[in-house]
Amino acid sequence: MTGDERRPRMRGFSTWTTRRWLRVGVAASLVVLALLGTAGAWVLGRTGSISDELVDVRSPALTVAIRLETAVLNQETGIRGYGLTGIPEFLTPYEQGLTEQAASLTQLTKLLQDDPAGLDDLKNVRDAVAKWQERVARPVAATPAGSPSPTAVRRATEGKAAFDDVRAALNSQQEQLRADRVRVRDDLRDTMALRNGVFGAIAVLIAVLTALIFEGLRRGINTPLERLGADARAVAGGDFEHPITPTGPADLRRLGHEIDFMRQRLLRELALSEDTRLRLDAQAADLQRSNAELEQFAYVASHDLQEPLRKVSSFTQLLQRRYGGQLDSRADQYIDFAVDGANRMQTLINDLLDFSRVGRLHNSHQNVDLDKVLERTLSELSVGIEEAGAEITHDPLPALFADPTQMGMLWQNLISNAVKFRRPGETPKIHVAADRDGELWRFTVTDNGIGIAPEYADKVFVIFQRLHTKDTYTGSGIGLAMCKKIVEFHGGAIGIDPEYHDGTRVTFTLAPRPPENPGPSTVPEAARTDAEPVR
Repeated sequence: MTGDERRPRMRGFSTWTTRRWLRVGVAASLVVLALLGTAGAWVLGRTGSISDELVDVRSPALTVAIRLETAVLNQETGIRGYGLTGIPEFLTPYEQGLTEQAASLTQLTKLLQDDPAGLDDLKNVRDAVAKWQERVARPVAATPAGSPSPTAVRRATEGKAAFDDVRAALNSQQEQLRADRVRVRDDLRDTMALRNGVFGAIAVLIAVLTALIFEGLRRGINTPLERLGADARAVAGGDFEHPITPTGPADLRRLGHEIDFMRQRLLRELALSEDTRLRLDAQAADLQRSNAELEQFAYVASHDLQEPLRKVSSFTQLLQRRYGGQLDSRADQYIDFAVDGANRMQTLINDLLDFSRVGRLHNSHQNVDLDKVLERTLSELSVGIEEAGAEITHDPLPALFADPTQMGMLWQNLISNAVKFRRPGETPKIHVAADRDGELWRFTVTDNGIGIAPEYADKVFVIFQRLHTKDTYTGSGIGLAMCKKIVEFHGGAIGIDPEYHDGTRVTFTLAPRPPENPGPSTVPEAARTDAEPVR
């Protein structure tokens, strides 16, 4: 067969999957084992049949033939003695021989019923014995006792010849039976040797099949899987350039190609993510530098704004005290506007500074008992609470790892907002609750105030966003934005409960420990010193 003729067959084998190889291997093994089992069964059956023939037919037949010869010899001895002496006791062996002869002939006929040659020999023996008995034994036995039988003397020569024929027939029969027994014994020995050879061949073939199966599994499945696993471990160890080499049956090669495709896809994604990470690192560095610059600018600007703002506020207040009532009403109004604007600007700057300090200056985390922080906050807000007649209750609050200053600012903004935005003519009722929510703590601050419309639920947490004019409710619009920043800095989230309609319910979560602690501020200490505003 040429190489061109072999190549399509090899390509055909290369498309076989593991399942097909296993099916073909198992089918071939079963066929071989079935053939070997059939041969073994035939050899066992043959051995059994020959053994049964030797034990149950040939050996017993020879033994019975010898007993038949003994019975005939006893008859001849008895007849000869009786014929010479006429003594009746000599007839006893003759009569016993007749009985044994009949039994032996019956048994031999049964044993040799499947052996035509043996039956022919038995017929010859029976005919020779019948001829001797007819010509000699019966006439002599019929002679009266007491005197020698004249028949025996007269037929002595004929009787000897007849009995020699009997002996010859018996000897021929026994020789044939011995030859048959030897032949059957040789057949048994040869069959047993064949049986041992067949079962030895079965054992060898089973061992060979087992070795072939294990070697096929090792080469076709174990080795490709080990190589695939080694390549996968190399890739998992960080060597993403390491190629996956597909080997083995078609399905394992297909798996190797898919894993290699996944490796190439992962390599492309990693390259893309690395490029993205580098750009993000650069952007983060730029953003960090920009934030530091903005933070420093905010502090410097706010610090520098304090002095001119203080002068504007001081001189407008002096102008109001000195010239109040001396000018017309419009001038007094203008002076009031200037004083109010300066004061609100100072308040706005101070609130903005407090907002920027969250997570930067106030970053001293420790175990904080929120019950004590809330009680301290209520004490600080006691004047406003008493003026509003507010009723404030709270559940037992947990202790968290947090910044105590920020926790105070959180409670202060939430409680003061609940007191501030109360319904006219109705006693403010405020309740603080805390429940465990998985790994977080969920807090709610519920009041019976004017409430927040659902469309403004997100807007109220944006810095400087106000839902009311400054004449209706005072404030800078920075309180809830500061609460949002504090909560998020401590790994939580804050929002307005849209399903509560009898006021406002602010709900927020806090982690037992914050996710990470930002580093210290890069603003110089000199820029952090702020003068007290003029009130």
